[in-house]
Amino acid sequence: MVVPLQMGWRHLLFENWPVDPALLEAHLPRDLTVDEHDGRGWLSVVPFTNVAVRPQGCPRRLGIRLPEINLRTYVRRDGEPAVYFFSLDAKGIASVLGARLFHHLPYYYARIGLEFDRESGRVRFSSRRKHPGARPAAYEATYRPTGEAISAQDDPLARFLVERYRFYTEAPDGTLRQTRVDHEPWTLYPAAADVETNTILRANGFEMPESEAVYYYSPGLDVQAARSESA
Repeated sequence: MVVPLQMGWRHLLFENWPVDPALLEAHLPRDLTVDEHDGRGWLSVVPFTNVAVRPQGCPRRLGIRLPEINLRTYVRRDGEPAVYFFSLDAKGIASVLGARLFHHLPYYYARIGLEFDRESGRVRFSSRRKHPGARPAAYEATYRPTGEAISAQDDPLARFLVERYRFYTEAPDGTLRQTRVDHEPWTLYPAAADVETNTILRANGFEMPESEAVYYYSPGLDVQAARSESA
């Protein structure tokens, strides 16, 4: 990343599965280790939309909207918790190319739609990868919050899944890169989701887990992302 960025993350679904840590190890760079909760590694699919994406210091009105979906897991390096992305699909061609070039993130161009029903709180999300030469990947789901809001810091699993302030990527030359992100603590809701299509795991070499997914919803928060740097 050439300059730090500011943005908002809105209408997020965290769709999470416990998996055997050994299944994840083969997909990680050598310097990262699987982070475990109750002896299990975790895979998460996260659909949402970025809003007001802009260089740090620019007026919010100049930012762009960028729907996105990613597949991620949870890692440690030198004892510090972080996120590792297997893939990120997004709608904007220029943003996808910029993220690949400057942030070494495995972004793919996709046709994405997100509709939010303010009255019911229901979100309809659909994504179909259109990136030339990439493996097909599609996701369709309708989701909504249920129950009472919780502070992620007060729930052990929620804290494990979302309270992370660094992510790692692997550059084309094999070097490990890191980026620091800053935001307020997460507020989450239990969520219900009707997932009609999900081939994102298969596109990244994973079988669909046999376990039931754990769902959380968040209306979102604002984020600052630092420059990408060598780890």
